[in-house]
Amino acid sequence: MKVAVYSTKPHDEAFLSNANSNFGHQLHFFKTRLTPETMQAATGYPCVCVFVNDVLDESVLRTLKEQGTELIALRCAGFNNVDLHAAAALGIKIVRVPAYSPYSVAEHTLALILSLSRHTHKAYNRVRDGNFSLKGLLGVELHGLTVGIIGTGNIGAIVSRILAGFGCRILAYDIKPNPKCLEEGVAYVDLPDLYSESDIVTLHCPLNKETYHLIDNEAFAQMKDGVMLINTGRGAIIDTKAAIVAIKSGKLGHLGLDVYEQEGDLFFEDLSDKIIDDDVFVRLLTFPNVIVTGHQGFFTKNALQNIAETTLRNIQDYADRKPLKNQVNPDFIIAA
Repeated sequence: MKVAVYSTKPHDEAFLSNANSNFGHQLHFFKTRLTPETMQAATGYPCVCVFVNDVLDESVLRTLKEQGTELIALRCAGFNNVDLHAAAALGIKIVRVPAYSPYSVAEHTLALILSLSRHTHKAYNRVRDGNFSLKGLLGVELHGLTVGIIGTGNIGAIVSRILAGFGCRILAYDIKPNPKCLEEGVAYVDLPDLYSESDIVTLHCPLNKETYHLIDNEAFAQMKDGVMLINTGRGAIIDTKAAIVAIKSGKLGHLGLDVYEQEGDLFFEDLSDKIIDDDVFVRLLTFPNVIVTGHQGFFTKNALQNIAETTLRNIQDYADRKPLKNQVNPDFIIAA
């Protein structure tokens, strides 16, 4: 099948090309993101393969349909950047990679928690400058802390098990509790109780209209003073301006982000020689108790291999007119 692959980085091309030896699709790689300005490049491609920051609103989908596109293959689990209702109305199928490697994101979550709780990011920079002072590096043990996990799908459940191994008390919130988590002793509570009791809150829920800015001024007001907040899910689950207010007041003691609500023009690019004109993002970087990584939670060899293989299998199933087990439709987002 002829496939236009957008938002291509060297690792995408390498892993997709290697996996494609088992499929034989015609892969054409484009470095640009899919936007209204770049969608013409997909003319004549029955399949368009995209990533997290590509634009798939109604107007883009309509043009893609007119250009001959029948299938959108997402190289990710999330689908908040796709207008599913428009896709369904146009007859465009949407497939995704639901579980490429939940351990990758879960382990990155723990990396952020451990770095913030023991200030290893500060210590690393100090030692390289010959500064071995311990001032300002006083940490806290995870053992005995209460962790609130919002969203207990594959990733959230793994985070729960890892933190339980550290001796943490685990609280969770999900519209559909995970039976495995219940078996492992996770206590499901309402959000106000999770906020008020948790020393650490970590986000692993999908982004949809119910979770957009879930963590806002009202949510912060219910949390403990000095709480740690981690987001390796989707940026817009947190109201970033509200988070900045919470940091300045001391309500938010530590913030670890692998995602950002306006990351589309920032992440996955080298902007080291440019002025970043996102004032909110730049303000975040000024705080010593904030760590931001550039959406790298998924970035392991294991995950990239699984993403490539599942993406190409999804495309092959469509080409062979087989059932699309990883299809996403409008009903799916309501149930998520």
